[in-house]
Amino acid sequence: MRRHAWAARTAAGILAAGLVLTGCAGNENAKQASDARGGGHYAPGPGGSNGNGGTGGTGADQEGAPEGEQRDARPPADYLSTFALDVDTASYGYALRTLGAGSLPDPASVRPEEFVNSFRPDYPRPEGDGFGVTVDGARTGEDGWSLVRVGLATAAADRQGERPPAALTFVVDISGSMAETGRLDLVRESLGILVDELRDDDSVALVTFSDEAETRLPMTRIKGQRERIRGIVHELATTSSTNVEAGVRQGYDVAVEGHREGATNRVVLLSDALANTGDTDAQSILNRIEEERREYGITLFGVGVGSDYGDAFMEQLADKGDGHTTYVSTTEQARKVFVTQLPTHVELRARDAKAQVAFDPKTVERFRLIGYENREVADEDFRDDRVDGGEVGAGHTVTALYAVKTRPGGSGPLATATVRWLDPKSRAPREASGSVGTGALAPALWAPGHDSLQLTAVAAYFADRLRGGALPAAPRLGELAEHAQAIADRSGSKVVRELAEAIRQAAKLRGAEADRGTGAEPGDPYSG
Repeated sequence: MRRHAWAARTAAGILAAGLVLTGCAGNENAKQASDARGGGHYAPGPGGSNGNGGTGGTGADQEGAPEGEQRDARPPADYLSTFALDVDTASYGYALRTLGAGSLPDPASVRPEEFVNSFRPDYPRPEGDGFGVTVDGARTGEDGWSLVRVGLATAAADRQGERPPAALTFVVDISGSMAETGRLDLVRESLGILVDELRDDDSVALVTFSDEAETRLPMTRIKGQRERIRGIVHELATTSSTNVEAGVRQGYDVAVEGHREGATNRVVLLSDALANTGDTDAQSILNRIEEERREYGITLFGVGVGSDYGDAFMEQLADKGDGHTTYVSTTEQARKVFVTQLPTHVELRARDAKAQVAFDPKTVERFRLIGYENREVADEDFRDDRVDGGEVGAGHTVTALYAVKTRPGGSGPLATATVRWLDPKSRAPREASGSVGTGALAPALWAPGHDSLQLTAVAAYFADRLRGGALPAAPRLGELAEHAQAIADRSGSKVVRELAEAIRQAAKLRGAEADRGTGAEPGDPYSG
């Protein structure tokens, strides 16, 4: 059975997509290593060995060992955690919408990694493609438990600099359910704004669907066509049922027909994802466009809207479609997605990205990755480049948070995190690593000066509470709201104030009795 693993910094400012914060504890050294031998993996080392547990602060260089020889001895399989990267944020956005409407979100719709990744710590970023790797942590003050955070960041795009052109196929849901305020009206407004943000050399196509799909605009260069495109968008109106299958299939057909070599080719699905006509199974829909998706490298970006939203359906489409999801319910959120994020994120930094965290059994008793349940990858498939990972664009951060129980008196290397991806241009495999030791866990989590780690922890604890979990040393919702408000007051961040208000609303809805936690150490659920 595989087991899974949580981080430190001070407030620095605000990114358009979230709070920019910097860490204060742990190792930030990262070293990129080219690995041209895709598909290989290493057998677990003998019990207690840990060549991949790090040396207390250096990146793990995995280049240079003779072919057929282990480049490093891995710890026992139970001390590895492997998952595909995920930059989705829809679960958090939809939870905010639900709480704002006076209801608690369905626990099944709560994915902690999407709460955490809705905030963007100021991790060190590499030059060019690939990732910067940061590993840090802090003690939670209860029976040896700590949080260890793995932070990954890609280089930001230069909005005025060169980037590959974008070829975007918008697939817009115009079914009857999209008539509700905050659905199709928001989509029309968003697309109209985006037309002004895209460059002359970018291209767009537009497909709509209800019970059937219709191509409204074939792939068209932006230059000289902005008014025409705006006119088509303005005329969108709702009709009948929701045949997502027809829309996705036709969208990919249009994307393939208008495929541009050397461009970022992407299908953008805008829908409430409440499929009720045609094939309503996400996997079977994707099976039908599998060949186009892989042969042409077309990625899928899902934008969810509506008070009733098919969250799980949209997430499955995006995860299996080499893409990611977000959720918008206001004009402000739509502007952030379509004006700030989409024009810059169209440039891919990594394909099929996966992470593997190796814990040192000499210092770690047990651990658990918080979230990423549906992104798990078999440990032996980490370096099998045929196994699907996640696509990550420019300017993204990805955070994985672990609950870790250290051994009494244990000292030395704690964990090494390695991220592996395919270069978006050459498809050559690359790796980068970072390590952390027990010495980095000295700070207490809620001590002053650790705003970045605290914000990550608040988001994760909040999500876990909403889905009925009981992480070790997890504060009650009222305490989490106080921590979030304190960070918001110090940083001036609007998005963190929004988080604090959402937590207060959840506490009110649950009631004091329902939120009465014991903070007791959990049993087996936290060993794997």
